Amino acid sequence: METEAVKSLAAAIAIGLGAIPGLGIGILAGKAMEAIGRNPEAAPKIQTAMILAIAFTEAISIYALVVALIIKFV
Repeated sequence: METEAVKSLAAAIAIGLGAIPGLGIGILAGKAMEAIGRNPEAAPKIQTAMILAIAFTEAISIYALVVALIIKFV
């Protein structure tokens, strides 16, 4: 295989695996909505924890993007 083809394949795999945390964000948001529906008084605490967890989860996807760009262009 040519080096450029291998780089493109590796970058595609990195981005594909980096998209997996998106499933976690969806599950997290769904569970948070269920919790708020059951206990509306706790909504501010649940929302704060949810946003913090989403930020950490999204960081994993951003790292995967950076790795893919490094693989592709370096």
